[in-house]
Amino acid sequence: MAGGTPLPSGEFHTTYKADMTLFPSKMSRLFCAFGVLVLLLLPLNYGGFQFVDAYLLNLMIQIGIYGIGALGLNILVGFTGQISLGHSAFFGFGAFASAWINNTTGIPVFFSIPLGALLTTAVGLIVGIPAARIRGLYLAIATLASQFILEDFFNRADWFSGGASGALAEPFTLFGYALDTDVKYYYVVLAYMVIMYIAGANLLRTRDGRAFIAVRDHYLSAEMMGINLTKYRILAFGISSFYAGLAGALFGHYLGFVSAEGFTILLSIQFLGMIIIGGLGSVMGTLMGTAFMVLLPEVMESAATGIGHMAGGSISELTSTLPYLKEAAIGLAIILFLIFEPDGLANRWRLIKSYWKLYPFSY
Repeated sequence: MAGGTPLPSGEFHTTYKADMTLFPSKMSRLFCAFGVLVLLLLPLNYGGFQFVDAYLLNLMIQIGIYGIGALGLNILVGFTGQISLGHSAFFGFGAFASAWINNTTGIPVFFSIPLGALLTTAVGLIVGIPAARIRGLYLAIATLASQFILEDFFNRADWFSGGASGALAEPFTLFGYALDTDVKYYYVVLAYMVIMYIAGANLLRTRDGRAFIAVRDHYLSAEMMGINLTKYRILAFGISSFYAGLAGALFGHYLGFVSAEGFTILLSIQFLGMIIIGGLGSVMGTLMGTAFMVLLPEVMESAATGIGHMAGGSISELTSTLPYLKEAAIGLAIILFLIFEPDGLANRWRLIKSYWKLYPFSY
């Protein structure tokens, strides 16, 4: 007590409405709004000066696109407790579907991207029907099979994907205005990312979102409470596929060319790494894990280049094996996080926030 006024320490919710709010405090709302404002201003040119160059801008676009796809996988794995080893196939299907719709019908890219995501959702629902009746290792094998089936489809379906030659993807246009530079496309990706992350966070507050979590935590208890396990497992596959398809469509139109070689099992493992490192069942952690996975190979490359310069260029063998070292680093990072921080970066961030909320009684 200080002068009869209690000292605030921590946050305590007294109503369900306060407990389910999207932003638990005024500070979190301000922090989120400030973060979006900073992201909006970063690519702009201020009298010849830019905070981020073309290289960093490309990495930020990648983080935004992969972040959308990773959130879809987290809804399936982290929120519903179902494993998937075929996420990159749905990511690729969205890229091919959007390009195919645009090239064959002339529908603008602005509309072909969500339409491609809806086609990917239909494929995800088909895969989810048999997957809804199996769990664990059997489900992992089933989704792995879908990965290879779709990969083979991409290579053989010339009418859809261009086969081994790939397919061209037109640049994003809005009302006849082409957003064909990195700076312009950055704002397209940012808009989609903000919308999809708000939608993902809101999903957890709905009846369906709570049903997902109940299925994940104890499916027998959920079934006894009247939750239709088959319905919600299939629905989770559909939502996850929509996110993957949307991200894949954005990725395809950013590159301008879509090839089956870019959507292998390795990318599926990387998506799993993003949500494991970020934190299963965390919306914010998904973006943190995505940033970590995208930036890790770049940091390793910069470190190897720096070591090479310091050694006078005498370690060319290290730089020649850099691609393999990048893949090994991804696997090592996943293992280390599983051992030392199984709840991911999101949990570490929560601990840091809790420390300051409860300060000076944070012990």
